[in-house]
Amino acid sequence: MRPTLELRSDVDVLKHSPLVRGMTLALRFADENGGIGLTQSGAFNRKFVHWAAEHFDWPDYTATELFEMNKVLDEHKMPPLFPVHGLLRHLKLLRRDKGKLIATKKGREMVGASDAFFNLTAPVFLYQFIHDERIEARGGPLGNWDIFLNVINVEARAGCTLAHLLNTLYGWEAQDRYDPEYSDIRFALKFCVLQPLCWLGLLWEDRMGLNIWDDGTFYKTPLWNAALKLETDGQAALRLV
Repeated sequence: MRPTLELRSDVDVLKHSPLVRGMTLALRFADENGGIGLTQSGAFNRKFVHWAAEHFDWPDYTATELFEMNKVLDEHKMPPLFPVHGLLRHLKLLRRDKGKLIATKKGREMVGASDAFFNLTAPVFLYQFIHDERIEARGGPLGNWDIFLNVINVEARAGCTLAHLLNTLYGWEAQDRYDPEYSDIRFALKFCVLQPLCWLGLLWEDRMGLNIWDDGTFYKTPLWNAALKLETDGQAALRLV
């Protein structure tokens, strides 16, 4: 059974959730600019992608970082736009009209209701969204969301690394990192579990002083306790000795 994802206490959703913040900004842009232009393939046009890079404030995808690798940005070069675009359409917050996406009445209502926006978006994104087609075509991460959330709830009491979770969940040790199966499981956990939790805003990754290849330390944000009630809450509340 999947844990319920619904806010039960007051928290600044837009501060902690890159996903809800990005979706809100996209809706505002659409409402204030007569829609978001689309390419012939149906992707966001470059004008909006460049604007999103400058304004979304998405961890690891700032305008500086994105333009260091690309002279111009298309939607597929800014990965966070994949869930933003997909969810706005799926939830019927944007609709297509004459080569543009325009905000629906429901979408305009969500702009000023961040708690309701989170409650609408969070379970769909975390539990139903395809986070990485290639990984999920091979079966996805080994486990389920009930296991992942309860284990992280305990292990991230004072922060935890990806390597620590691989050991806790599957028994893999650091010296196993050259095993192809280790790599598959590591990437599945990183891109189908930890990254979605960070993008939704339940976790954040401390990457201070790290290079692009290093994994940081993951911490729970205030959204975690505000939105989740888990079987391991008693353990998670214990102080580490």
